[in-house]
Amino acid sequence: MSTESYEDTLERLGELLSCKSDLGKVAAAKIEKLFGELEEQKSNKSSDAVERIRSGFIHFKTHKYLKKPSLYNALAKSQSPKFLVFACSDSRVSPSHILNFQPGEAFEIRNIANMVPVFDKTQHSGTGAAMEYPITELNVENILVIGHSRCGGIEALMSIKDDAAPHKSVFIENWVKIGTSAKNKIKQEYGDLSFQEQCTHCEKEAVNVTLGNLLSYPFVRERVEKGKLALRGAHYDFVKGTFELWELDVKITPAFAFS
Repeated sequence: MSTESYEDTLERLGELLSCKSDLGKVAAAKIEKLFGELEEQKSNKSSDAVERIRSGFIHFKTHKYLKKPSLYNALAKSQSPKFLVFACSDSRVSPSHILNFQPGEAFEIRNIANMVPVFDKTQHSGTGAAMEYPITELNVENILVIGHSRCGGIEALMSIKDDAAPHKSVFIENWVKIGTSAKNKIKQEYGDLSFQEQCTHCEKEAVNVTLGNLLSYPFVRERVEKGKLALRGAHYDFVKGTFELWELDVKITPAFAFS
């Protein structure tokens, strides 16, 4: 394979064409044709994307929006979802699609590996703000955290070595480290299993870590203590087509003062 740089190639092509003016015209015509083909291809891809968006909205408006006017008229005035759902951003894991949530029924927060960091006003404030509103203003009654099969975020977490060099990703590795305690537990308890089997266990254990982290938020803990908010974990396996659901066993010790 030639090691000639792009600039060197263009320079040499220019020299050759200057020696053969007749070839220059032929080359120019071919280059112009190539540019035309590339532009057409680019235009077609753009048109395909726009058409998909357009047809998708038309389908929604025709088959859903216009068929349920009372629902959408009510939603135009207010919302009162019963669920706050944390799910992965993975394109295969849409809570509304999986659980058939209707518009206005679930407030959804999606990120890499469906994680919630420990309460910290100065870090990950975007996650805090996204959950504070539905909990304190909309008064959701249920929080559901959904993990899933073949999660790339969990695989990234499980791949981090304790003595690893600075991470290659800009954001991902630092984010998934939120689930480090889950990784450590799985490595300790299931170290004899294959990497993929460990990841499957971690997909579920990371959900438990997030459930625990949720209790570090004062507005979550307060409502859980008063019985106004329930926390649940889940795991969706899109390979097997299964959905597991479990309760968070909350044992909160009441505050007391030392004398």
